[in-house]
Amino acid sequence: MPNIRLSDAEKNQIADAVAEAEKKTSGEIVTAVISQSYDYALYELIYAIVCGFVYFVVVMFFSGNIQTWLENTFWDYNIQYLLAFYGFTTFLIIAVFYFLFNLPFLDRLIIPQRVKAGKVKERALRYFMESGVYNTRDRTGILIFISLLEKKVELVADSGIDARIEPGQWQQVVDNVIAGIKGDNFAGSLIEAVNACGNILQRHFPIRSDDSNELKNDLTILEE
Repeated sequence: MPNIRLSDAEKNQIADAVAEAEKKTSGEIVTAVISQSYDYALYELIYAIVCGFVYFVVVMFFSGNIQTWLENTFWDYNIQYLLAFYGFTTFLIIAVFYFLFNLPFLDRLIIPQRVKAGKVKERALRYFMESGVYNTRDRTGILIFISLLEKKVELVADSGIDARIEPGQWQQVVDNVIAGIKGDNFAGSLIEAVNACGNILQRHFPIRSDDSNELKNDLTILEE
């Protein structure tokens, strides 16, 4: 699982960027990051079982050699030794590949893109509700949700924003954050995204005289 390595200084810089952006708009910006949006255990197990099956089929072609080796190894050899060899080694192969498929770079390879995209969107929408971004006074909350394993970003805007700003305007913001994650510039790219969102929101939702900070500015680091 990818680790979220942010210093206290970087976390403070992100919070300060949110506070600064919100000084010029009545919109609310929330940031959140999660190591991965789903555990994908079922997919990892399926691929591990497939690898175990392939191993079993391949090893069957060498059954004569294996039987000879077992006969030379055990004086009391019988056919059950061969069956035990097949069962144990196949189970071992499945276990090893299941472990390997939990490594982030292999997880990214085996999980279909549409599945990863769907799981990130689901988790982002869930946090959008949990965090109260959906419940600001003017329905002008926006969530920048980053999922590290999948290297995907969801930008979820409330209905007040969607009514006045085309979703396509956010794509450049999303692309820049993704590039930052891949380039190991997480904090910097997120701060740039916050600033960009603040500028867009300012044009459509300028600060009001009675504006108040409705949601926290700190980056939220979520568990799965």
